[in-house]
Amino acid sequence: MEYDSKLMTLTERQKACLDAMGIDVWLPKAALAVENVEQETASAVVDDVAPGKPVAIAEVQPQAEHVTSNADVSALGWEALQTRVAECRLCELHKTRTQTVFGVGNRDADWLIIGEAPGADEDRQGEPFVGRAGQLLNAMLQALGLAREDVYIANILKCRPPQNRDPKAEEVAHCMPWLQRQIQLIQPKVILALGRIAAQNLLQTNTSLGRLRGRLHYIDMTPTPVIVTYHPAYLLRSPLEKRKSWEDLLLAKKTLESAAS
Repeated sequence: MEYDSKLMTLTERQKACLDAMGIDVWLPKAALAVENVEQETASAVVDDVAPGKPVAIAEVQPQAEHVTSNADVSALGWEALQTRVAECRLCELHKTRTQTVFGVGNRDADWLIIGEAPGADEDRQGEPFVGRAGQLLNAMLQALGLAREDVYIANILKCRPPQNRDPKAEEVAHCMPWLQRQIQLIQPKVILALGRIAAQNLLQTNTSLGRLRGRLHYIDMTPTPVIVTYHPAYLLRSPLEKRKSWEDLLLAKKTLESAAS
């Protein structure tokens, strides 16, 4: 894939980020449902209570229901959506999570970056891409002239799978409506799918990541182009692939700039 050498002018900071990546710089709320709990009444006769003495009745407080459905999410705003996700019990992952990892960043961003699922660091902190892979992602963004705060970052799954195993099909099915609503709310100009699992689930395909790279994809719910690249965790294990990932980032940048012109 060839790129125009004038596509972007690198600052010294961006050159440093590319160098850290091993890239040569010359490379081209709706409210939760609440149970109606009726207040208990005392009808039993207590022998040892003096006549006329009031009997204390404990007040029963309403309890919020756990979310057992992701239907009707299309009308939810940001706060209501985040609350629904935090209370979600749709799959078994809620039993092992520390907390849900909703997403982070600019809710009006041009860039939406989608990963696979939270890891151990993300599960503890409640924010996606905060470990070593997140540090590399930050460097990749900086090389494009973007700060982490300029983009929105989310995952296919909102809860960490035990031992970081691959997501199960039913887990993805339960979580996907949350992500789809995030896409509707953000209305990004470009979506970057990080890694095979994120790309295949988002695009509903079994095609290998290598064959998905280098071209634009589209999903039914949005006209926003989707571009596929390697997951930063994979790049940490396979640093020679960083150049290919840089090409994917340039394709995303060029696509966004073409849409704006």
